[in-house]
Amino acid sequence: MSRQVEAHHYCGHQNKEMRQCLIYDGPVVDVRPIGLEYIISENLFLTLPNEEKPLRHSREYERQDLDKVCKTYGKTIHFWQVDRGDSLPLGLPQTMMALTREEQLKEDLAQDIEKRFGVSIEKERANRAHTKGLEHGIHPLANTAGKGLETELREEELKPAQSVPRVFV
Repeated sequence: MSRQVEAHHYCGHQNKEMRQCLIYDGPVVDVRPIGLEYIISENLFLTLPNEEKPLRHSREYERQDLDKVCKTYGKTIHFWQVDRGDSLPLGLPQTMMALTREEQLKEDLAQDIEKRFGVSIEKERANRAHTKGLEHGIHPLANTAGKGLETELREEELKPAQSVPRVFV
């Protein structure tokens, strides 16, 4: 995992199977909205077509609302690449993955979070130990199926729609 950003989620429940979250780059004033995440239940994930599953990440490793969130999959799109130092959203939106195992969190980011929020990463690990994860285990196609994904922009020839009436108001 080459890039990591701090991400604070503000979520609403669409229904019992899906949450929608706006993602900000910090928890307080002067924060920037950098993306969104759709969080779905394990049961809903299992109904997705196989080509969609690699775009979703398991959430067993994440800490908030553990007993519910660790049993879900998320699809995260970042519009603002703040870790590159961009002063406004530039380029293509990127599908981002969450941390999915212990050794992925960069030490400098962990130390910064511990200092600013007065938390202990070790205590958080201990808190996670009791949670029961996904009923069926992490699906082999989730978490990019073990491969990296890159968003691509390509130009397509659009044929004129001769049969579609044009209406100008």
